[in-house]
Order: sequence, then C-alpha cells, then structure tokens
Amino acid sequence: RDVAPSRGLGDVYKRQPPYRRKSSRISMSKIALIAAVAEKGAIGRDQQLLCHLPNDLKHFKTLTSGHTVVMGRKTFESLPNGALPNRKNIVLTHNTSLSWPNVTVVHTLDEIPIQDTTEDEIFIMGGATLYNETIKIADTLYITHIHHTFDDADTFFPTINPSEWKIANSQEMPADEKHAYPYTFVTYTRRRIENRESSDK
Repeated sequence: RDVAPSRGLGDVYKRQPPYRRKSSRISMSKIALIAAVAEKGAIGRDQQLLCHLPNDLKHFKTLTSGHTVVMGRKTFESLPNGALPNRKNIVLTHNTSLSWPNVTVVHTLDEIPIQDTTEDEIFIMGGATLYNETIKIADTLYITHIHHTFDDADTFFPTINPSEWKIANSQEMPADEKHAYPYTFVTYTRRRIENRESSDK
C-alpha cells in the first residue's frame, strides 16, 4: 500500500534539543505528562502509588477520558483492572511477545502516532523512564503536587525546570477525612524558546 508515513512520538523526540512546535498545516497532537508528585519528586514505591487521593483519581479520569494514554509495561501491570475504560491504552515495552485485551502494544516511541490523528492531546502516564524520555518533548504537564515527604519512595518524576515551564493554573486542596495530605492541582505549559530568550535580555 502507498501510505504516507505518519509522524510518531519518536520522530519528535529525535528533533531534541530543544523542542518547539512549529506552525504548519500538519495536525499534531499535543503531548501531556500527567502524574501525582510528592515532595522531592517522588511518584511511587514498589510499583504502586504513594497514597490514595480520591480527588486526584477523579481529576485524572476527567482529563484523560476519551484520549490516548501511554504507559510503560510496569505501569500497566500495576493497574488493578487492566486497560483503562473510555481511553485508548498504549503500552510501550521491549518485550515483543506480550499482549493484553484492549491494549495497543508498541515497542518504540516511533510507533505512537501524533500526526494527522483525531487526538488533540495524548497523555503519558508513567513510569519514571517514560517520563524522563518524554518530558523533553511535552507541551503540558498536569501535576498533582502532594505536600508530603515519603522517605521510602523509590521512583521519581524528572525535575520541572522553571526556566522551561510556567504555571498556567493551580488549585490548592486541603487534607480532609478522605485525603491524608494537602495537595495542589497544577497545570504547567512549556515556555517557548522566543519567550525564554526575551526574558534573558
């Protein structure tokens, strides 16, 4: 078949550094990272979340429903009920023998389509290795900052550099009977190169 090549996530990754989306007629999905991040960048322990925050789970569902979510194998295997409903689940793994119901398995970032799709935004939901690989090319970060230090954490989110990211909005939430720790929903958007250059003058 004569099919025009579709640009994948890996193609954008190869154009680093630095990443800047250029205006064109090509429709490309925005790339968003979504995570709950405690103090010192902690995101997990023993392949599990650090704590249970019902409102954060609702926040995650609201943002990602109807979209594509991309995750590594370990993150997928940590999900209690397999593939997330009402979302296209993509699992990135180097193991070519794996498959799961309602999951698209890919083995490289190139296989994750972001060009000429109906998606306005795709979500990277972990784990740490995938976050580290894709934060360089992300447009948006949806971070739930958990205001607590978990000394036994063993998995961490990459550093959010304020010279590269600005806060678009935030919402502080107190601890209550269902939430052991206070937390803040923060949306970060990438500072474009022109803005960073002008701010340095």
